[in-house]
Amino acid sequence: MQTSGKAAPAVTVIIPHLRHRPMLDTCLDALRKTTFTDFTVIVVDNGGEDSDLAGLESCYPGVSVLRLPANAGYAGGCNAALKLANSPYVVFLNDDTVVEPEWLGHLIEAAERDPAVGALQPKILSLPERRKGERVFDYAGAAGGLIDRLGYPYCLGRSFGRREEDRGQYDHSQEIFWASGVALFARRELVERLGGFEESFFMHMEEIDLCWRMLLSGFKVRSVPQSVAWHEGGASLRDGSPLKVYYNHRNALLTLLRNRSAAPLIALLPLRLALEAAAMLFYLAGGSGGAARAAQVGRAFIDVLQMLPKTLRQRRAIQRARSVSDRELFRHAPLSIFLLRRPAQPLARDSQ
Repeated sequence: MQTSGKAAPAVTVIIPHLRHRPMLDTCLDALRKTTFTDFTVIVVDNGGEDSDLAGLESCYPGVSVLRLPANAGYAGGCNAALKLANSPYVVFLNDDTVVEPEWLGHLIEAAERDPAVGALQPKILSLPERRKGERVFDYAGAAGGLIDRLGYPYCLGRSFGRREEDRGQYDHSQEIFWASGVALFARRELVERLGGFEESFFMHMEEIDLCWRMLLSGFKVRSVPQSVAWHEGGASLRDGSPLKVYYNHRNALLTLLRNRSAAPLIALLPLRLALEAAAMLFYLAGGSGGAARAAQVGRAFIDVLQMLPKTLRQRRAIQRARSVSDRELFRHAPLSIFLLRRPAQPLARDSQ
C-alpha cells in the first residue's frame, strides 16, 4: 500500500465499514500482500459515535480513515470517499473480503488493455466455503452479474440460491451487465461523471444501477476471473432479514424505473408488479418470519410510489444522456430468470 506523501496512486481502494473491526483487520491484512503496490486505501467509518476504528491508521500505515457523523450506507459512504480520490481507478471493496495477492494487477491490466471498459469484477468466491476446503461461488456477484428483461439480477455461477462449484467454467474474461459492489473496479472519472452511487438506495442494488448507467453511456462492464476475491457474506444484513428484503425490492424497482427505456418499461411493468405481489405470497407461505418479510415488500412498493417524482426526474436525465438502446443491451437477456433451465449465459461469448 502506498504511504502518504507520494505521487497520486494508480488506484484508490475505498472500504465502507460499520462496526466489525476484526473483519476489517482481516481484509486489510490481505490487502497488505497485494503484489501491485501502487494503491492507497480509504476506510469509510460509518460508525458515528460508535466507531471501532481507534488506532487503525497507526496499525496500517498508508490507510486513511474518513469519519462520517452518521451511517451513510454503502452508497453514501463510497461517494464521500470518492471525493477524496485523485487516482485514475477506484475499487469499492467490502470489508468482509479477503483478496488474493495478484487480484489488483489483473484488474489494472484488463482496464489498461481496453479504454472502453467502465467497470470490472473479479471472480468472487465464498469465504465460508473456503474454510471447508471448497471453491464455491459467492452469492453476491459470483463470476459476474447479469439481468433479465424484467430487471431481476442474477449471476454467472449463481441463480437464485443455487451456487456452482468453481471448476474453471467461467475462467475467460467476458462482458457482463453489472459488477458486484463486493469488489467493483472502475474508472474514477466515469463514476464521478455519472454522479456516483444513488445515495437514496443506501445499500443493495446501487452497483447494478451504476453499471446500468455505464452501459447506457456506451461503456462496457467485464469479468476478470484471474483476479480473485473471497467474500464472507451477510456482514451488513443476514439472508432473510426483513430489512434486506425491503432494500432489495425497493431498489430493484427504482433501478428499473430509472434505467429501462419507455416502451419496454410500459410493456413489462405489469408483469413485474404481479411478480412483486407473488413474492409477498411466497414470503407469507414461508413460515416463521414470513409475514415480516412480506410486509417489507409492501413497504418497498409504497416507498417507491412516494419517491416517484424524484425518480422520474432522475429518469429523464438518465434517458437523455443514453447512447445505447435497450435492444442492444438486452439482446441476449432472457425474459425472466424464472424461465432459465440451464446455467446463466454471458452477454457475449468473447474473451481477452
